[in-house]
Amino acid sequence: MNEFAFIFRNDQDPDVKYSPEQMQGVLTQWRDWMGSIAAQNKLASPGNRLGFEAKVLKPNDVITDGPFVEMKEMLSGFIVVRTETIEEAVEFAKGCPVLKMNGSVEVRSIIPTAM
Repeated sequence: MNEFAFIFRNDQDPDVKYSPEQMQGVLTQWRDWMGSIAAQNKLASPGNRLGFEAKVLKPNDVITDGPFVEMKEMLSGFIVVRTETIEEAVEFAKGCPVLKMNGSVEVRSIIPTAM
């Protein structure tokens, strides 16, 4: 089996606000989608959501706030799935709720690190 990261991105739109009921509906969609992957024993890691606070470190001790200045999309989180092929991982990604919110899912292979 191979592992693939699903990296979630959303458009940065500070004007978009969800009511508590809408937010509950969104969370239910995410739980159902991830639960269906887990039920097939394909969820390697439930990952995490990523916050807005960020720093970028560059050579010569340069530290900047977030990577957000040039970005039109916000990296919002990730999970890791375990499948035989990237095509199988893409099929799982097609059901991701972020796609209904004008977001995107990047499917990226994970290369194991030998220690």
